[in-house]
Amino acid sequence: MGAGIFMNPYVVAQQVHTSALILGAWILGGVIALTGAFIYAELADRMPNVGGQYAYLRETYHPLIAFLYGWVLLLVIQTGGMAAVTVTFARYFLELSGLSLADWQIAVVALLILTVVNCLGVRAGGAVQSALMVMKIIAIALLVLAGGLLVRVSHLSFQPVLDQPASPRLLSSFGAAMVPVMFAYGGWQTACFVAGELKQPRRDLPRALVLGVIGVALLYTSVNFVCLRALGVQTLANTETPASAVMRIAWGNPGATIIALGIAISTLGFLSQSVLTAPRVYFAMAEDKVFFRQLAWLHPRTRVPVVAIVLQSVWTVVILLSGKYNQILNYVTSMDWIFFGLSASCLFVLRRRDPHGAKVRMPGHPFTTAFFCLACAGLVANTVYKFRRDTLIGMAILVSGVPVYYIWKYYILKRSSHA
Repeated sequence: MGAGIFMNPYVVAQQVHTSALILGAWILGGVIALTGAFIYAELADRMPNVGGQYAYLRETYHPLIAFLYGWVLLLVIQTGGMAAVTVTFARYFLELSGLSLADWQIAVVALLILTVVNCLGVRAGGAVQSALMVMKIIAIALLVLAGGLLVRVSHLSFQPVLDQPASPRLLSSFGAAMVPVMFAYGGWQTACFVAGELKQPRRDLPRALVLGVIGVALLYTSVNFVCLRALGVQTLANTETPASAVMRIAWGNPGATIIALGIAISTLGFLSQSVLTAPRVYFAMAEDKVFFRQLAWLHPRTRVPVVAIVLQSVWTVVILLSGKYNQILNYVTSMDWIFFGLSASCLFVLRRRDPHGAKVRMPGHPFTTAFFCLACAGLVANTVYKFRRDTLIGMAILVSGVPVYYIWKYYILKRSSHA
């Protein structure tokens, strides 16, 4: 669970303008995420390797495809999201504390602390992540209970069901609403990055993926239900901090302060899992000799890829200080879901290679897997259509990885021949 659930409900309400469509978007997002979790559960059972999606794409298709995923993960997806969320934490922290500091100063300090903690080892990083997750669930539970029990006047209405006649335009608007929804749901796939460091990945990873996504979907839908109940569609669409608005109605200013603290904790939780998990992909790339070999170095005591963790945090700070991360967020979703779809399609190939190679099975395959792949393609296509300029920049970064990959391979081969 990230910070998106506290902010994105109003973005969805700006795209579709009825309670039924808003809740429908969040429910559909949960269904898509759960379908993806089942697919990744089987992939993880078949290949319990470090690197997650990187390993699936490398073993199924070609090392170039895997490299492009890691390239975009480092330059756009992971670090861009981390930069924006770090600033979000800093602004809420400054609002709560009243300190007269620049938000970037708080952001850099927070990122530095989480980097050091995760460099101490998986156990230390996991303990911090678990503690933050528990506090985050408590904050969301307070929001749901306060919005459901303490808000006396309900503005929830399911009439009309549609805000306009069924048409391609309505479908495009609903697709645009799915962008912030899927951005909020994104994150479950990062559990696969640390598969190689789990004691029993074939047992624990599928269980974590499926149960985790179900829990998140229930919480997210509940949050949107109470936002609509307390604010109504129109007010929700015009409220950039809907969680604070709901708590202020339910519990006054103390309630707004409590949920602001919950949002700050939520952003820290997202950052903690980002620092902990994604560097395992860069580590796997280094082991494959398609990236700096130093990224494959493990600390002799903690056995974590310290250099990879530090590289990711340094690049996040670069984006943070450049002030251009807001634009990056516009195409994070499209880049992310391109590789969601590609990774899911690996299951078609792997099932054909070895029909009985996994104890964990995707229910309803190939139809459910095809549904997920088509949903990914549709989301990306609609994002390109609605936000053309930003997604084209993302595509340019993606394509730039192709020559980098071959230059790097040439460099490695040349160095090996001289050796």
